[in-house]
Amino acid sequence: MSQHDKVIARLKKKQHKWLVTGAAGFIGSNLVEKLLSLGQHVVALDNLSTGFEANISEALTSAKKINNQAEQNFEFIKGDIRDIKTCIRICTGVEFILHQAALGSVPRSLEDPIATNESNVQGFLNMLNAARKEKTNKFVYASSSSVYGDHPDLPKVEEKTGSLLSPYAVSKYTNELYANVFYKNYGYASVGLRYFNIFGKRQNPRGAYAGVIPKWIVKMKNSEQIDINGDGETTRDFCYIENVLQANLLACFSNQLDATGNIFNIANNDRTSLNKLSRMISKRLNNHIENLKIPEPNYREERLGDIKDSQANITKAEKLLGYSPTHNISRGLDHTIEWYVDSSY
Repeated sequence: MSQHDKVIARLKKKQHKWLVTGAAGFIGSNLVEKLLSLGQHVVALDNLSTGFEANISEALTSAKKINNQAEQNFEFIKGDIRDIKTCIRICTGVEFILHQAALGSVPRSLEDPIATNESNVQGFLNMLNAARKEKTNKFVYASSSSVYGDHPDLPKVEEKTGSLLSPYAVSKYTNELYANVFYKNYGYASVGLRYFNIFGKRQNPRGAYAGVIPKWIVKMKNSEQIDINGDGETTRDFCYIENVLQANLLACFSNQLDATGNIFNIANNDRTSLNKLSRMISKRLNNHIENLKIPEPNYREERLGDIKDSQANITKAEKLLGYSPTHNISRGLDHTIEWYVDSSY
């Protein structure tokens, strides 16, 4: 039995009280759905600035198909992590915190670094301090592969980072520094997860800061031309949402002492070019939609703040968390495209 299977079995036997911040977002709503389906009690926080109430509704609907007590075990609070009083109030009585709330996107941070800092640094500190004061069991937070900056080594190893390339990267690295200081000075248990290009159902395909996979799926589905930054040979370690859900649960229950206060890459240890990604999406959509006409991509200038290649070494997460990704990009795209084909996008 894998470590993940053991955690799932444990959660099915005992209910805990969880807090998920950024719960109306893509990753947050998937975490809410997973926890509720396992019979857990979930408090969800979101200010709905980038998240959607529809994501919460869908998460509840899906969870109720597995656990009919899901709605009774769920509480949604509209609030902002930038407000200290809100942070203290929502942490009361909570055992585990999965902190996903943030202003995402490198381009967004370049356009508005102040807003990025307010949410991602001050908001994070508010939550971390409130969690410490309320003595919650574990604080698991979302970091980012952007903290590797311009470091040339591949695959990326947690201990080697380069010069940061965006305010977003600065904010996520600052989170890691604060978490480490809180662990050293207060002994407060936290775990940081460096996400690498997460994708899956309920990821917003619209707007200037949409992720590449949902944006491309919806554009191709509607026979619209996609844009590729640079020559298309930029590579990323795309990671399906199920792997992220696994990592968050494992981080809460790891019995390895070295895991607490540590940071882990969450990805597949793989690389896919944008050109290959485009072909993979196109092929799958053509299998779902008859007579679909997809225009050739439009190539344009590379995006400011982006790195050329990214790939994660996941050995540390495997050893200390028991992390074992179940979905590679191919399997993840199969599930993701099925969802978007059936969606109203």
